[in-house]
Amino acid sequence: MSDPVRTPIVQFGTSRFLQAHADLFLSEARGLGQPVGPVTIVQTTGSGARSGRLRAFDGTPIPIVIRGIEAGAPVERTAEVTCLVRGLSVVEQWDEVARIVAEEAEILISNTSDAGFALVEGERLGAGVPQSFPLKLLKLLVARHEAGGAPLTLFPCELIPRNGDVLKAMLGKLAVENDLPSAFQDWLGACVFANSLVDRIVSEPIEPAGAVAEPYALWAIEKQPGLVAPCIHPDVRMVDDLAVYERLKLFILNLGHTVLAEAWRREGRGEGELVREIVADPAMRAALDAIYDEEVLPIFAAGGIAEAPAYRESVLERFENPYLAHRLAEIFGNHAEKKRRRIGGLLAWKQAIGLDLPTPRLEAILASDIG
Repeated sequence: MSDPVRTPIVQFGTSRFLQAHADLFLSEARGLGQPVGPVTIVQTTGSGARSGRLRAFDGTPIPIVIRGIEAGAPVERTAEVTCLVRGLSVVEQWDEVARIVAEEAEILISNTSDAGFALVEGERLGAGVPQSFPLKLLKLLVARHEAGGAPLTLFPCELIPRNGDVLKAMLGKLAVENDLPSAFQDWLGACVFANSLVDRIVSEPIEPAGAVAEPYALWAIEKQPGLVAPCIHPDVRMVDDLAVYERLKLFILNLGHTVLAEAWRREGRGEGELVREIVADPAMRAALDAIYDEEVLPIFAAGGIAEAPAYRESVLERFENPYLAHRLAEIFGNHAEKKRRRIGGLLAWKQAIGLDLPTPRLEAILASDIG
């Protein structure tokens, strides 16, 4: 018998980040009476590391501890995620995931890591569960179309510039390559793919579900015809141009994390070292400041983003947050892909705007075999 709960939102990704970000925003909006959710949360890989977490997504309140400095004063408060009512594995419960996407979904949210859009070479749609997330998603959308479902709105939250445009183009290309009928391709074109940018440092898990996060949070979503925000919330902002937010986040905050993670691994520093500890090291702080001052901020200045210096200062304050235990070992995950997107992306922007600026430190990190 099918679960009687209907979930108009389906989320791909069970990370503590999403719990402390989109899921918390949706829960707080629901608490104010907004007609959003509830949410089915889907594990997209077969990893056993997070499979136990799925059982916690049954509607039981999930704690999110907000800890840090707000308006110059230390704060600690606990909020609750209440919108997650069903947890499924796309690998082990494919048929039920497909049914929910086909029959219940109106909105899809995803955050499948920096490498989440990666494809498996030569993979095509078949009878089994696809390996790559884009092909899994395509197969689920085909099932919805075949069931007569209306086009959906998709909010990819992966840290990829113009993530909605990228995902839409990727799915369209895969549809052609897999000889899907033109009727489906037209239906896919009617789906709305949002470009969005997520920003919040989420430092520690709470088991079996929950997280510790900083007070700062942002979900910036670029306006487009037919797109409605997933909820009304002070940290969810509909913006005219996402590019500025994307570049600030990816090329200052995320790039800073990657620079620190590279140094942490290169120097063989302690497995438990925290971001606030490494930036308290005078030599490490000086090296990071030199990269920001001499190789990063001049690119922003040439690109016309005047907010960069102030954002850089706010990022360093967030790195120094004495109340977060943000481990470099966790930031180091998917390091090679992060270097490509964050450092490689910044250097590509430098080239695109025709800036003749030496960037030897960033180029050395990008070229290193660490990661």
